[in-house]
Amino acid sequence: MKPVSIFKQHVHLHFIVILLGFTAILGNLISINAIHLVWIRTFIAFIGLFIYLYFRKISFRISFKEQMLLYGIGVVVALHWVTFFHAVKVSNVSVTLGVFASTTLFTSFLEPLFQKRRVFWLEVLIGLIIIGGIYLIFQYEFDKYEGIIFSLISAFLNGLFIVFNRNISNRFHPGVISFYEMIGGFVAITIFFIVAGQMSVGLLDISWLDFLYLLVLGFVCTSYAFSALVEIMKYLSAYTVVLAVNMEPIYGIVLAFFIFGETEKMSGGFYLGALVIMSSVIIYPILKKSIGRRV
Repeated sequence: MKPVSIFKQHVHLHFIVILLGFTAILGNLISINAIHLVWIRTFIAFIGLFIYLYFRKISFRISFKEQMLLYGIGVVVALHWVTFFHAVKVSNVSVTLGVFASTTLFTSFLEPLFQKRRVFWLEVLIGLIIIGGIYLIFQYEFDKYEGIIFSLISAFLNGLFIVFNRNISNRFHPGVISFYEMIGGFVAITIFFIVAGQMSVGLLDISWLDFLYLLVLGFVCTSYAFSALVEIMKYLSAYTVVLAVNMEPIYGIVLAFFIFGETEKMSGGFYLGALVIMSSVIIYPILKKSIGRRV
């Protein structure tokens, strides 16, 4: 068997993280509203995951009770995506990603709450620093307050999703978990459209360019990115993967600046606040690992 190149796995990992950062850019490029966008994304994603699981011969079989649990988490995922893409559309990619990096703040408090453990002092310290970074962004980019608020809501929902998934991740294959979650999100939005009287063939009337972007978002940035991360984690530690994924906002903001130009040019106060948040997010797992070794 040909030996696996760890260097190539690292390069592949950062390519995946760039794809994750590219989702916000696609959200800006796609002209349909956030709910409509997520409805189609979840559908394309669960089709992609079905193909992945089928050809990998991974069983879909889980109990009805467990399916319902995953469907519920899928609703949280869908809400997280809707608020995220709405934030992009009412502000811009940089503001959304800069504030969204605060997911670590919410996870640090939600995890002890749901796992019934005490809050670690380092989590409180990092959380306070992140709050300071968010305050700076609010101070200098208050005209984009709606995007900041929706990005914070999205970060909270993402933290909730991470905690829920962590509690169930060791029971099933990650692909199976995501497959049922995507179904849950798709069905929830479909029900919303029906109740709101918005369910019509007009939902499928989108431009070819939007359709192309949605295919990239659903298959490449969701199904492929997920399955590739699962494969990468066979060779790299979870710590290494988490550290790289924390770079997502940085890659996304840099890409947005080159793609959208002046509309993504922000004040110095924004970049200072974003730097505070992202530095905290990146340094947190390093400090946690270092402290863990000494305890």
